[in-house]
Amino acid sequence: MESENQAETMSIPYDVPTSARGYGWMLGGKDNYEVDRKFMLSTVPSFPEVVDICRQNRQFLFRAVRYLTREAGIRQFIDMGCGLPTDNNVHQVAQRFAPDARVVYVDSDPIVLAHGRALLAEDSSTTVIMGDMRDQEAILDHPDVARLIDFDEPVAVLFLSVGHHLVDADDPVRILRTIIDRAAPGSHVSFSQVVAEDPERGAAMTAHIAGGGVPWQTRTPAEVDVLLEGLEPVEPGVGNLVDWRPDPDQPELAPVHPDLEPYLGVSDSNKGIYEYGGVLRKPLG
Repeated sequence: MESENQAETMSIPYDVPTSARGYGWMLGGKDNYEVDRKFMLSTVPSFPEVVDICRQNRQFLFRAVRYLTREAGIRQFIDMGCGLPTDNNVHQVAQRFAPDARVVYVDSDPIVLAHGRALLAEDSSTTVIMGDMRDQEAILDHPDVARLIDFDEPVAVLFLSVGHHLVDADDPVRILRTIIDRAAPGSHVSFSQVVAEDPERGAAMTAHIAGGGVPWQTRTPAEVDVLLEGLEPVEPGVGNLVDWRPDPDQPELAPVHPDLEPYLGVSDSNKGIYEYGGVLRKPLG
């Protein structure tokens, strides 16, 4: 794990797209570059569902964190691959329902670190650290994690819309289980990733996105289920995120860029690719 000073001097990749910036653009964010916008615009003609998927995942974040604070009693969160700050970030949702909630954001994009620090400068209960979610031990050893997270109390570890960035060679089961296995009973994992019902279309999606320089592996729902074995799904279980405790009255998202507007609502008829996941408990036994 780099020190904060080293992280601040890391070069920002301008010549290749990053998932944080591309995802942020689909949420209506402005912290992105032409390379990110071009890449997303090269992706949506073949995989138009991704705009809805991105936004549905963000809406799921609100519902999942609300459940974790109000119903599961969680007061500390680690958000892996958190992405760029936008409206209703994890700490804002958590602290709306539990003002004493503490949050550690983790991302490997230097822009996320810079924007996150600016946003959280006055918030001692929340921090953002530079880290690669593949290196769970380094995250556990980070002093800000030690300052804010007490593993003797229940913790929620969020892997939201990042499962597809963990290819099989990364050993995703190890990544998903390192912290939760160490955490207290009552801890939870919230996980989501893009899946394809048709393996051939999923392979084409993987080839396109990974070919653009973004680590990616589209899986089938059954393949994701294997990654989550040993964890207990919270009702209504693991599935398409739009079906996880839907709430028509939750806060709205920012409008998308006009170039992306034609793709809004495509997932209503194109149902073969979607965001799959849910909230799961660490077994008590």
